[in-house]
Amino acid sequence: MITRKSKREIEQMQAAGDVLVACHKALAEMIKPGVTTMEIDEFVEKFLAERGATPEQKGYNGYPYAICASINDEICHGFPRDEKLKDGDIVTIDMVVNLNGGLADSAWTYAVGEVDGVGKRLMEVTKTALYKGIEQAQVGNRIGDIGHAIQTYAEGEGFSVVRDFTGHGIGPTIHEDPHIPHFGLPNKGLRLKEGMVITIEPMINEGSWESQMDANNWTARTIDKGRSAQYEHTIVITKDGPLLTTDQDKK
Repeated sequence: MITRKSKREIEQMQAAGDVLVACHKALAEMIKPGVTTMEIDEFVEKFLAERGATPEQKGYNGYPYAICASINDEICHGFPRDEKLKDGDIVTIDMVVNLNGGLADSAWTYAVGEVDGVGKRLMEVTKTALYKGIEQAQVGNRIGDIGHAIQTYAEGEGFSVVRDFTGHGIGPTIHEDPHIPHFGLPNKGLRLKEGMVITIEPMINEGSWESQMDANNWTARTIDKGRSAQYEHTIVITKDGPLLTTDQDKK
């Protein structure tokens, strides 16, 4: 079932988004060679607790951590670990924040030290693809318009779009209808309506778009060991255009 959120619910989700944004900005200062993703996980849990918030995915379907930390060829749902990040790695930190029942979901890919040119371009293209998808998150548009904008741009830049994982509705739980694929045809799929809250979270790969699952049954990685990047925002569909509750650039 697809729910349309009230003004009060959107305000709660925005408050959660403000905490999430502050956390990601703190991580941008923290992530460097020698840091472990387990240290990042512990930092996030403490950061949220100090602000009266909780990591919503911890315990979700048995997931054991506050964040997902996906390094290099890991597409999504990477487990935090004690292995130190190395110069040249890219790492995606994905988290869902619950503040007084309001949810916010955002992933961000970080360069660890100095990343090579292809890695930098992968990150830039993935981030741009996210915003091209967001541009289509308008009342009256269809879900296919979002995926088509992302796929056309990313593939035109020589990268591939993961098919096996999608964006989604959010609130009151992490994953709600509808699914938001990052590929597809324009003017196809469900029509977007005012008050819907969705995530757009393209996962873009250097090589093949295909994924394989690790033995932990959570972590997905590329089949060819090519790197993968992901950027994600939580978006409210409004009559005035898309509203990002997880916007790191707002004043």
